[in-house]
Amino acid sequence: MEEDMDDNFLYQFPDHPALLQAQEPYARILSDTNSTASGSAATLSPSSDYDPVQLLVSPLSPDMGLHDTGDDAGTFFLPAQDGVSPGLEQNPAKSGTAGDADAFVAGRFGSGTGTGVQSSAFLDIADEQSPAQLGTTTLPLPAGDGDHAVLASAFFSGQNGENMDMLSTAFLKGMEEANKFLPTINNSLLIDQEEGRVNGRGRKNRLNSDDLEAETCRKSKLMVPEPEETGDKVDEMIVNGREMCLKEMEALRITMGSDAKNNSRKGKGRSAKGRRSADEAVDLSTLLIHCAQAVATDNRRSATELLRQIKQHSSPRGDATQRLANCFAEGLEARLAGSGSQVYKSLMAERISVVEYLKAYQVYLAASCFKMMAFKFSNMTIAKVIAGRKKVHIVDYGIQYGFQWPSLLGYMATLKGGPPQVRITGIDLPQPGFRPASRIEETGCRLSNCASQLGVPFKFHSITARWETIGVDDLNIDPDEVLIVNSIRNFGNLMDEGVDIDSPSPRDVVLGNIRKMKPDAFILFVMNASYSAPFFVTRFREALFFHSAIFDMLDATAPRDNHQRFLVERGLFRKCALNVVACEGLDRVERPETYKQWQVRNHRAGLRKLPLDPDVVKAVRENVRNLYHKDFVIDVDHQWLLEGWKGRILYAMSTWDADDAVSEV
Repeated sequence: MEEDMDDNFLYQFPDHPALLQAQEPYARILSDTNSTASGSAATLSPSSDYDPVQLLVSPLSPDMGLHDTGDDAGTFFLPAQDGVSPGLEQNPAKSGTAGDADAFVAGRFGSGTGTGVQSSAFLDIADEQSPAQLGTTTLPLPAGDGDHAVLASAFFSGQNGENMDMLSTAFLKGMEEANKFLPTINNSLLIDQEEGRVNGRGRKNRLNSDDLEAETCRKSKLMVPEPEETGDKVDEMIVNGREMCLKEMEALRITMGSDAKNNSRKGKGRSAKGRRSADEAVDLSTLLIHCAQAVATDNRRSATELLRQIKQHSSPRGDATQRLANCFAEGLEARLAGSGSQVYKSLMAERISVVEYLKAYQVYLAASCFKMMAFKFSNMTIAKVIAGRKKVHIVDYGIQYGFQWPSLLGYMATLKGGPPQVRITGIDLPQPGFRPASRIEETGCRLSNCASQLGVPFKFHSITARWETIGVDDLNIDPDEVLIVNSIRNFGNLMDEGVDIDSPSPRDVVLGNIRKMKPDAFILFVMNASYSAPFFVTRFREALFFHSAIFDMLDATAPRDNHQRFLVERGLFRKCALNVVACEGLDRVERPETYKQWQVRNHRAGLRKLPLDPDVVKAVRENVRNLYHKDFVIDVDHQWLLEGWKGRILYAMSTWDADDAVSEV
């Protein structure tokens, strides 16, 4: 702002007297330097106390900070009158603003010998001060050649009191700004003048590297909080997740009931025609599809105009359609700008508090039946498979925080004859940062503590790697163990095609490795969507229809002002939508397929589908009917248990094992 004001003043008043007066010293320098350099050489006495390092880093006074005014600085640096302590004693006759600046400069450099300049001629002060207040203190110049002396004399001559006040203020401000860049560890980084005088060699007191590292570590530790993953609150939220979800369901039910009553009362005062005209004013879904078509054909003018309309009528905290449009508009904008991969990577690099993440996750589990019923389906299936067995080995692809397993461990602790020996192999992708396996390691510690409290013999083994690189030899399979392979929704992020035409896709590789494991049960839970097509408009339309059902479900089951719902939409579905819309090639990781396509893949990999257990299907149906919204759908199709919202199937789950009739390749 100050620079803009200076520029405006310069261009508006090029001949202003104040501006000409400020420019006069520079003109004198340019014209007189060559002619006066030879006759104005200044020499510095060896006893000079001028020290630029101390000038920058030493405080002005023990009682004066950097934010004090120029008058206070001038008072402190007034030159000595008796010659005992030059530059540190206060002058009894305090001068005004210009005099303070004069005394400040003279007091700072006023010790030792050298070529002097009379302050009256040096400052050329012409204000209303009395003659007694305008001293004739001699100012020795620092070491340098003749040009330095001429430069100082020409620069300061002709300056009035106001200019000197500005110079003093600017100097203090510069010291304050420069002080921010100085090291704050200790004074050992500076030159030890006293030791130099004693030893006579001016040796620098170099800071020991070990001391510096220790000091830096101590200060950095004060800035690094304790990881939340190890907190008791996180353990409680995961171990008691089911009970907390039930409480959250009840809270959401009460809140949504009261909101529905309030909305019905507000709606009575409005006519049906008015409500219909407000709702049908803008068709955001149509605008989004038209915008996607414009982006696909590189029609930037049309796409920009459509994006403007979409942003105008969308909001991240509006209704379901407005929130959906806001997420997809961000993806279209990033694709139009060609920055989709960078934006997606920045979103993935964002770190949210673990406690906040788990709170939002619990709200999602309470508002949506999809994940909770997948956990129930998986745990009940495992319980039936391991009946009467003493050793259980569970291989979990995408274990994350292990939210599913505390309830299963609690069930095993109540079995007659004692719990079996449980071994869980958690598989997860490496996390960005210096500790790529930190999350899965904390999950293992948490599950071990939970099993110890329940009295269940437990072992945990973690693997952090790309899933297609994990083979049978990495799992240490014991023939005496019941082997369960579990995957809840994570296979949709595997690449559906190989690097080249001759190499198999990572999905087929993982399914083939599972076939080689010969599990007693392979539990698969997948997203039923088809927005993995290579054609952008087709992919965009399918992703829009799928997520419209998700956002509509959340709008019907969670309040709009719920912060955890906002985190779920922005942290989970926003990232997914942006990746589908704005990314291509290897950067596009969201590649879901329909459950029928997964069935073909599994058969091709040598897996055999097992029939659904009627008790499991009945339990899932009853839970959804009793605990969740009436518009959730539970259905069965060719031994797939389907979950949906208002007739649209969104997720599917089934159980598989190795087909012995298929020979291993």
